[in-house]
Amino acid sequence: MKRLFIKTLLATVALAAVGAVSAQEIRERTIKFGLNSPEGHPAVVGMKKFQAAVEARSGGKMKVQLFLNGTLGSDQATLSAVKGGTVEMAVMNSGILASEVKALEVFDFPFLFNNEKEADAIVDGPLGQKMHAALADKGIVGLSYWELGFRNITTGKRAINKVDDIAGLKLRVIPNAINVDWVKALSANPTPMPFPEVYAALEQGAIDGQENPVSVIAANKFWEVQKFIALTNHQYNPQSVIFSKRVWDQLNAAERKIIDEAADEAVKAQREGARAAVAANLELLKKNGMTVTSLPAAELVKLREKMKPVLDKHSVSAGPIVAEVQAELAKLRK
Repeated sequence: MKRLFIKTLLATVALAAVGAVSAQEIRERTIKFGLNSPEGHPAVVGMKKFQAAVEARSGGKMKVQLFLNGTLGSDQATLSAVKGGTVEMAVMNSGILASEVKALEVFDFPFLFNNEKEADAIVDGPLGQKMHAALADKGIVGLSYWELGFRNITTGKRAINKVDDIAGLKLRVIPNAINVDWVKALSANPTPMPFPEVYAALEQGAIDGQENPVSVIAANKFWEVQKFIALTNHQYNPQSVIFSKRVWDQLNAAERKIIDEAADEAVKAQREGARAAVAANLELLKKNGMTVTSLPAAELVKLREKMKPVLDKHSVSAGPIVAEVQAELAKLRK
């Protein structure tokens, strides 16, 4: 009995010693974490969960400072800062990173996913991980995927009850080629623009409308400058949580583990929060005077048909990943 007690005591001391060593490896630092949207955006829940997890796991040595509402600049400016190491972290639409890894353009394909379950299976599976891994050569570490959600069209001009109602509208789009092309395919006028500029452009009448998930529309109070929203669900956006590889390479194993595990821990809270908020935010839009419409089934078929040439064109430029994703989705839908 005495021998067992001593053995247990020694094991406890050894574990405590390992813990002490690990704690000593964690150095004090502040991580700047940027988002190009305000409080209320679906990513903020994840950012706060990540912030708390990092500080708890590091015993308060590692702190996370959140920068919301584009205070670090546009997505493109923030991405450049992450690559340069002056900003440690950011979260942004995965499709924006197609400028670095072309395969990520697949996440901007209209009508790629039918529901969140399909999206989760792709981003959390081997294909999503492969795309994030490819960012390393561009100076970026892909930590995890969060959710922005399904996008819808708002406008101040007229209600959208059919596809032809979109024609002629000047719509702000995320600045990349596939978004420009699908708006053109609907005979509308695409206006690429950094997100922080959108509210003012809508207010001044420089653009007629924009497209985003319901929660983003609500967080930015677009009801103040838009009268109508059409629930088109034409795109689903995952968001990539990214870290500067230049900074990552300076971290030791214990610090990397804290960041990696905290990012994964935040995934569940972020996605659940984003999905739970959709219905409440839709009611908020209605309460604040927005007219909500949905396209009839026949019009949705027409919308998909108009998008097909865009998908064909960008399937070539995005490469083999498109066929790989489609094959995985086909398995899921059996």
